[in-house]
Formats: sequence, C-alpha cells, structure tokens
Amino acid sequence: MPRDLHPRLLRGFVATAETLHFGRAARLLHIAQQALSRDIRALEALLGDALFSRTTRSVELTPAGLRLLPQARRLLALHDEILAGAAARPLLLDLNSDVTGPDLTADRILERARAAWLEGELLARFHGGLAAAAGELLAHRLDASFGRFAGLPAQVRGQLAQIPVRLEPMAVMVGAAHPLADRTALRLADLAGHPVDVCLGNPATTEWTDLGVRLLREHGLTAAGPYVPPVGVDEMAHYLARHGDPVLTTTGGPVIPGAVNLPLVEPVPLSLVSLVHRPGDRHPGLRALTTAAAALGAAEHWLHRPAGGWLPAVDAELLR
Repeated sequence: MPRDLHPRLLRGFVATAETLHFGRAARLLHIAQQALSRDIRALEALLGDALFSRTTRSVELTPAGLRLLPQARRLLALHDEILAGAAARPLLLDLNSDVTGPDLTADRILERARAAWLEGELLARFHGGLAAAAGELLAHRLDASFGRFAGLPAQVRGQLAQIPVRLEPMAVMVGAAHPLADRTALRLADLAGHPVDVCLGNPATTEWTDLGVRLLREHGLTAAGPYVPPVGVDEMAHYLARHGDPVLTTTGGPVIPGAVNLPLVEPVPLSLVSLVHRPGDRHPGLRALTTAAAALGAAEHWLHRPAGGWLPAVDAELLR
C-alpha cells in the first residue's frame, strides 16, 4: 500500500532540525508544541527511524535525521516552487451578471482588487448565477464567484468555502409602462396581484429563485411562471416590455433601458452575497479579493443588518 508524505511533516522536521528546540520550532510554525511533537512522531513512524535524540536538556539529530535534512529541504523547495507557479496564473472569477449597474458588489470588489494587485491578473467570467458557477468551482474551471451561498444544495456547500461580503437590499425591476413604475419605492404589500419574476425554471440561478420564493411565500405573494432567461441588456429590455412582470433584483442591480428599479420596503428584504471559493485555496488573487471586500464592507457597512430587515434564517446563520 503506498505511503503519503505530507509536506507539513517535513516542515516540522526541518524547523526542529534547524532550531534543535521543539518550543522554538513550534513558535516559528505558529502551531502548538504538542502538534509539532505529534507530527515528528508520525514522520518517524512513517520512515521507520528515530530522527532526533531527545533528553531533558537537549535535542540532537540522529544519523537518520542528518541524512533526511538536505533531502527534506530540497523537497520543500520544489513543493513551494510548484505552488508559486500555480499561484502566478490568472485567477478566474465569475461575476454572476453580464450587465453593469450603479452598485454591483462583484464589480466593485473586482475593480478594487485589480488596483491593489497590479502584479497579477484577475479575469472575469459570467456563468449566469452561483448555482452554475458552483459546478465550475468544483471542477476547478473557476476559482471564485459571488452569490447567495445558503441557496446551494447542502452537498455542494459542504465542498466549498464562503466569506459573507454584503447584505444587499432587494428591489423589483419594472418596465416604464408598468402601473407601478411611477413609485419611488414599493411596499411588499403593493405587489399583491402582480406576480413577481424570480427566475423560476433557470437552473443557473436556483439559489436566487430559492430566496425569491421564500420572500414571496412568507408575504403572501405570487411568483411568475417559469421562463427562458434572457441574456444581455437588449434582450432583458425586450423581455420586460413583452412580459411585464416585475423582476426581483437588488437596489444596485443592472440598469436596463426603459426600466426602473424600485426598492422594496416594509420590510426591507435582504440578500446575503458571499465570496465563494474552494477550501484551502492560497491564490494571491483570492487574497486580493477578500482584502478588497473587507475594506469596502468596513467603509460602507456592507454587513450591517437594518432594524426589521427581512433575511431568511439560513442566511442569517452564515453571519454568525
């Protein structure tokens, strides 16, 4: 049966060999001394040799440890070289939308991250929604995306990591000829008798549909029937003019010619946007995105939940 040698074990060995002190080595590695001792014992068991001679006063390398030290250094250097080469590639990011808006969260984070990470490259893609992007993430064809993490299936959430980024107030988009278009805001009760388009039937945005259905059901409102979602500004404008149903969106959502976005109030429904990626990803572009999101969020209170704001319990749990 093949035996696997984890780089963590070698790093612990090299740090201990260079300091000849378990406590100092553990501090260098930012781990507990007990964890380091456990790793050294695991490495010795794997190799079948004692690597250190320990007494109450000193730690010395055994002949086996002396032989292993230069090999371990070479292997760790190669390991780091491989990771550095992988990290140098562009980061592929899904924006969930192919249209622009006055305050689109993903667009603003991308712009700030690009300005801060000049030595690297962040490439934007559009897969249609987090449900579609999640499959690309798991297949390693995408590095990061934005969207409503709580709306993904449990088995998918279990394979991905998320960082809450922003609570976005929700709105509806209506055509200029719609009877509600002259309002400045809409109470949820004002939508009675007006079926709301929540992208039913779109497999790429099931996380958004789930949020919309929860909102409408809880407030006694109706969802519009399934449709084939349009792509692009012109097609969305044509769709609004033809079908007329209010489309659930966010207050900073896409700008469509001939349409208006009306904020929803009483209560203000919220959508929790997260930055989603694979666990353990160390790509420097991902660090640039998380830093940009944190800076914008702190400056503009992106995760502040207004009094009385509506948010599903499954989403609120992610904020804890």
